[in-house]
Amino acid sequence: MANSYLLETLRGTAAKHEFHIATLIASLSRSVEILTADIEDDEARAGVRDVLDPTYPVLARSLRVRRDNLMETIALLAAAVQGTPKAA
Repeated sequence: MANSYLLETLRGTAAKHEFHIATLIASLSRSVEILTADIEDDEARAGVRDVLDPTYPVLARSLRVRRDNLMETIALLAAAVQGTPKAA
């Protein structure tokens, strides 16, 4: 009986972790959307969309780096969730 309780506890804990990761992914995805909008706004104000252009806005460049890092984090979290066994 003790093993059954432990197994259910582990399943419940795994489900909670998966839920927290899914919530984090959703939050980070919203941040990516906001950053993308900010980048587009800054590019429109400057009139420069080419990242290689020397007059490309510094703010847009730094926001791109932040957005790319968040997108990489989202991909890693999604891969971690895919790799974990699903709770029954």
